[in-house]
Amino acid sequence: MAQSSWPIFRGDQQLLGVSTETFSSNPKLLWSMKPGGGILASPVVSNGIMVVGSEDGLVYAIDETGKKIWEFDTENAIEASALILDGVVFIGNLDGALYALDLKTGQKKWVYLTENQIMGSPNYWVVNGKTSLVVGSYDYYLHCVDAETGDSLWRYESDNFINGAAGCSDGKAVFGGCDGFLHVIDIATGKPDNKVEVASYVASSVAVSEREAYLGDYDGSFTCVDLINGKIQWKFEEEDMNLPFIGSPSVSKDLVIIGNRDKNVYCLSRIDGRLLWKTNSGSRVDASPVIIGNKVLIANMRGDLQILDLETGKIEWNYEIGSGIISNPAVSNGKIWVAASDGFIYCFGK
Repeated sequence: MAQSSWPIFRGDQQLLGVSTETFSSNPKLLWSMKPGGGILASPVVSNGIMVVGSEDGLVYAIDETGKKIWEFDTENAIEASALILDGVVFIGNLDGALYALDLKTGQKKWVYLTENQIMGSPNYWVVNGKTSLVVGSYDYYLHCVDAETGDSLWRYESDNFINGAAGCSDGKAVFGGCDGFLHVIDIATGKPDNKVEVASYVASSVAVSEREAYLGDYDGSFTCVDLINGKIQWKFEEEDMNLPFIGSPSVSKDLVIIGNRDKNVYCLSRIDGRLLWKTNSGSRVDASPVIIGNKVLIANMRGDLQILDLETGKIEWNYEIGSGIISNPAVSNGKIWVAASDGFIYCFGK
């Protein structure tokens, strides 16, 4: 079945970065527009409405034709991606404010304040029939907030900034912190299930699939952690380069795809972390990839949007946007939506 929405920056609660869409392997630019300032956040899409925050502090809602529907001023820069859930947009800014906005109108429903900037997308889990949001902050805490009221449910303290989003699966919130640990938190209680040391600094978000968590770090390592026994299952390092993994991985049935600041996109075996292929994209890859069928969609800091063959890594399509792309694309209703750091938003399709 086609995936008609991309409501969170990696597509789903587990942050797997995989789309079930059917799309053209030779997409055409349908339109581009610049609603305001530069854009570092990843766009999200629901019910034909794309939502993205900007460095000018505004949240923009744009329809499938490129027409702006509404904007909302949060009064500080936004680098975090939004979450769209049940007709509500949840988005944080560099003030540390988490907003709930009506998707159709942009009207504010509530605002929740953390004590430092929010850099990662909120995620969610339903606990006893109520939706709980989880979002990290540079105040060292993972916050759990009632999605309906904006009331605090609990806070879990890590040992450093929380930069990425938490992956949610099986009632757990899983995130890597700038303290170098992978944290596994029970969403119902806010109590830690496990804490595994993986690196010195983790900037990216964690993908959670079945019993494993996958994450890259600033030291240049990529790690798979067994969530059942709380131990590292395997670790991959490209010793010749050893540059940071800033983006988040895409995880399919057998493969893990991740980009690196060494310009390469890596394809690893999910089972043991073996390198299956790597492809030089032409510039550093801070954006997270998206797996679509037997293709991989990537973007780099030179401004190239590329489609790679999933089996071989061969670049099959390239579009030169010309401005660095930090955020990953969204895939919805047969369309690819991507935002560039110069503030332009592009929509590709048939």
